[in-house]
Amino acid sequence: MSLSDTALTQDGLPPTQPDARVLILACGALANEILALIKLNGWTHISLTCLPAILHNTPDRIPDAVRAAVEKHQADFDRIFLAYADCGTGGALTALCDEMGITMIKGPHCYSFFEGNASFAIRAEDEIDTFYLTDFLARGFESFVIKPLGLDRHPELRDMYFTHYRRLMYLAQTDDPALDTMARAAAERLGLAYERRFTGFGDLATALEDVARPDQAT
Repeated sequence: MSLSDTALTQDGLPPTQPDARVLILACGALANEILALIKLNGWTHISLTCLPAILHNTPDRIPDAVRAAVEKHQADFDRIFLAYADCGTGGALTALCDEMGITMIKGPHCYSFFEGNASFAIRAEDEIDTFYLTDFLARGFESFVIKPLGLDRHPELRDMYFTHYRRLMYLAQTDDPALDTMARAAAERLGLAYERRFTGFGDLATALEDVARPDQAT
């Protein structure tokens, strides 16, 4: 099941299940992975709603969008879990979660929690010149990297944006040759060396397993 297989409400969010007691409020960039985990584990008491992934290009807008979504849905659920890391909000999402009594994924961004926050922290210093892709970004490279940076209109800006990068690292959540091809093409387009590292779902899976426990749903 993918996000494209899920009907959307008028505000662009997947509909909640009437009998669900736990809501995962997620970044749209995580939708496929969360839906896969829900299906794999048979979590019938968990529902998913997503905010637009493009909010990552304006992280200052994420907290207000999260607040509005929590206020909209909180009366229908016993618990809301925020499937975002800090994501460039400078701690604002953590403060919001504390204020509203919800929990969230630990970590600075999805690259870190897919890798595993502990492992990513160890590698971070040696990978300061690395540009990361996930499955979502490999699939949506044109829409979420090229166009927002204006490289479709001004390809000459590539050297300015990526002059300090040496390689593109594809952090793969799945073993999908088609996505590997897309990620490799992205590296070539940016003029970067290509590497692939399989992560699976990393700390996302662990966090959702905790959320799914019956004793955590009240």
